[in-house]
Amino acid sequence: MDVIDWSAQMLFDSSLRKELERGVVGTLLVLVTVVLTMILIRMLGLAAKGNVAVTDVSVLMGFTLVGQLPVLISLALFVAVVSLLNRLYRDTEMLVWQASGVRLLRMLRPLWQMSWPILLLLAGLTFWARPWAQQQMDILKLRFEQRSDIARVSPGQFQTSADGQRVFFIDSHSDAETVGKNVFIVLSEPETEAVVNAREGRIEVHDGLRYLNLHQGERVETHLPTGERRRSQFENARILLGEAPSADTSPQRAKSKSTLALMGSALLEDHGELAWRIGSVWSCLNLVLIGLASASPQVRRANSWSLMWALLAFIAYFNLLSLSQSWVATGKLPLAPAVIGLHGAIMLGTLALLYWRDGSWRRMKAHA
Repeated sequence: MDVIDWSAQMLFDSSLRKELERGVVGTLLVLVTVVLTMILIRMLGLAAKGNVAVTDVSVLMGFTLVGQLPVLISLALFVAVVSLLNRLYRDTEMLVWQASGVRLLRMLRPLWQMSWPILLLLAGLTFWARPWAQQQMDILKLRFEQRSDIARVSPGQFQTSADGQRVFFIDSHSDAETVGKNVFIVLSEPETEAVVNAREGRIEVHDGLRYLNLHQGERVETHLPTGERRRSQFENARILLGEAPSADTSPQRAKSKSTLALMGSALLEDHGELAWRIGSVWSCLNLVLIGLASASPQVRRANSWSLMWALLAFIAYFNLLSLSQSWVATGKLPLAPAVIGLHGAIMLGTLALLYWRDGSWRRMKAHA
């Protein structure tokens, strides 16, 4: 029987869509929880090293999650499709539908009805939200780097300077965070180490250089090879910290550029980023087809095998996506051939495999 009535079609489509929705939402929640935990650990480590502000950790976590959502959504949809199809075969439900006239290609309709809103969401995240989040992260990091070392230090905590040669401790900040009270500094050099205590310290800029002006303190300097120490007291002292921070004049990174800016750019790096964005959306659609074409009718196979296959296929595909981005960015391949050649070939190959597994060509040959 090759034809099913309208009511059976609606029942088949609605049951698959509902189960897919539950699978995508459940898988995405698990993935987001795992990724958020990893992002939190990474951000806390950066904050402890003084690379980001402690107050910006939660904001940076949100922006980082927005940047990771396109990949997480693609993986969640792929895992949900593979899990659903393998459950249908394992519970012999697929055999019932096939006996009612549902062919494998017929499942493209409910899968597409479920997938197209996700593809639209994925496109919005990839083409707009992800570069915006990356741009906001760059702004926060640049703003933190332009702050003085004194302003970076939280009162009551030891913290290393940006170049790793100084360790700061202050008892309290002034209201404007420009003056540190009860300053303790350890200055490390190849052959000397100095410990400086001062009642207060202030960052000042002269001739493009930053200086730390200390008031009412003492300095204990140790010559490391000989162990000789020298102690001195001072009313006012000045320590050179380095060049004064200036506004970033470097070109904007490709990840933080808008999609329209990438399309109008002639830089190879921008073309590589554009290839990744287009490919990430196209790959999500291809992964749905791959999941349908690779569903195993072997009911005795362990359920964990399907999840392992899904993860391996997903990793392999996204490695190819990153490789194509690298080829475009280095000028080995033009943008259009890289995108169409990779994702178009995978789509055509998957559709051919799906057509072969459906057995349509055998039925056509039999009728002929």
